[in-house]
Amino acid sequence: MPIIKSAIKRMKQTIVRNERNVGIKKDIKTATKALAAKPSAAALSKVQSEIDKAVKKGLIKKSTAARRKSNLAKAAKTAGVKLNTTKKATTSKPAAAKKPAVKSTAKAAPAKKAVVAKKPTAKKPAAKK
Repeated sequence: MPIIKSAIKRMKQTIVRNERNVGIKKDIKTATKALAAKPSAAALSKVQSEIDKAVKKGLIKKSTAARRKSNLAKAAKTAGVKLNTTKKATTSKPAAAKKPAVKSTAKAAPAKKAVVAKKPTAKKPAAKK
């Protein structure tokens, strides 16, 4: 058991982080087993989502996640799962009628004239001492 305050705090943080990491890894494993038991597009999506969450939290590296997702997709394809490559269609609300712009009573400012670029001036010779 640590005696120093900062070491005690680090120990508490380590316990919390360890529990969180174990939980995330367990979610990945259960989702993978569910995919192996009943291959479906929804199960594959769930596993990939769990893997992405682990990457986002820094639990596994990006390349490791890519490899795992690739192998899972390959296994699902051999199992006969039809992979969803198209994105979900979002239902959009009908566009609301736009209100006409309110005209102000103040006069409009005159248009600004185009600024013409001037040539840079020649450098002056350095002063002699």
